[in-house]
Amino acid sequence: MIYDVVVPTTGRESLDVLLAALGAADGPLPARVFVVDDRPAAGAALVVRPPAALRGRIRVLRGRGAGPAAARNVGWRAASAPWISFLDDDVVPAPGWRVDLARDLSDLPDRAAGSQGRIRVPLPRHRRPTDWERNVGGLERARWATADLVYRRAALEDVDGFDERFPRAYREDSDLGLRLIGRGWTIEPGRRRILHPVGTADRWVSVRKQLGNADDALMDALHGRDWRERAGAPRGRFGRHAATTAAGLAALVAAGTGAHRPAAAAAALWAAGTAEFAWARIAPGPRTREELATLLLTSAAIPPSATLARVRGHRRARRIVRTTPEAVLLDRDGTLVRDVPYNGDPALVEPLPGVRAALDRLRARGVRLGIVSNQSGIARGRLTAAQAEAVMARTVELLGPFDDVRWCPHAPEDGCACRKPAPGLLLAAEPPEVSPA
Repeated sequence: MIYDVVVPTTGRESLDVLLAALGAADGPLPARVFVVDDRPAAGAALVVRPPAALRGRIRVLRGRGAGPAAARNVGWRAASAPWISFLDDDVVPAPGWRVDLARDLSDLPDRAAGSQGRIRVPLPRHRRPTDWERNVGGLERARWATADLVYRRAALEDVDGFDERFPRAYREDSDLGLRLIGRGWTIEPGRRRILHPVGTADRWVSVRKQLGNADDALMDALHGRDWRERAGAPRGRFGRHAATTAAGLAALVAAGTGAHRPAAAAAALWAAGTAEFAWARIAPGPRTREELATLLLTSAAIPPSATLARVRGHRRARRIVRTTPEAVLLDRDGTLVRDVPYNGDPALVEPLPGVRAALDRLRARGVRLGIVSNQSGIARGRLTAAQAEAVMARTVELLGPFDDVRWCPHAPEDGCACRKPAPGLLLAAEPPEVSPA
């Protein structure tokens, strides 16, 4: 079993703990560990302290500060192993993690895209967990959480990896899972275990987390309103948050126009909604002075924060869906690679500047890519079909993956239906609705 590990990081101290545990675990070592420095601002080089077992295996890559989805794409595209293990920089592999990983992968069926590790969140035993601790504890029940998920490289190539339009550590894993399932893959539960400590957080962390509602709106647009059931995601409280926010706004508007009774009624509804939400969070405990103050303040702030994020998310999602094509078909010579007339030599294939980065940006937005090319040199005897296939294979090797690759072997005088500008190649390519370039 050969596997690479990809760890996106913002430079947290927990990265050293992860690497130490990964190196100390029993079982086969990863071929390479790609640590993707995803700090937003370029500054001093990231300092990585590898344990002895991983020395010479760790490579630090520079991300764009665009979030974990983009950082993971940087990592797995630089990797070459048939299996890619994604770990968050704040997890701790169990001592037998590498042994269990090998067992998990050896048991997978051919159409399994990957294996989900078992996440354990250590919660306090001497008292009831806080609201934030319970929130992190939900990772134990999460489906397809990339805190510990190993994917086949072939499966990642099949769906072009993570969708970089998800800028947060939220829903990017569910989106990838749904796309893999939609392509006929499965994601199997594994036996290996990993520890996910709660970590420290300030009073307002739960309010900032409401930005994830924008990603929920994008999920609605990309996967339909039933995506939660298919992804195993709980429904949440957004409907109640929206109703509470609407009542608060109505109270303010009515009060501003002098409608005192409607303002009082709307204010009462807002207060009732806020109180119900606060109590739902307070009831499980602990009811310390600090926890009570935090929950009372944030319970008033969360509904409008969630509603505003969802509204902005819907606007962005509509714009994305409206302006993003399902697929793009590209010519090869002079568009993707330097034009060498009647080229039959794979060694002469040279990508044009900027092409790889442009293709990766399209893939990151979920756009499927295809090549359609006229190769009349076959009919004219200037190269063989085998040579044309070898050159196309080299193009795919340098710039792929592509969802479809087709070429016409005929001469213009043959009158075929596949030579561009005839639509034969375009009609034969999948999916049927494409945007030729």
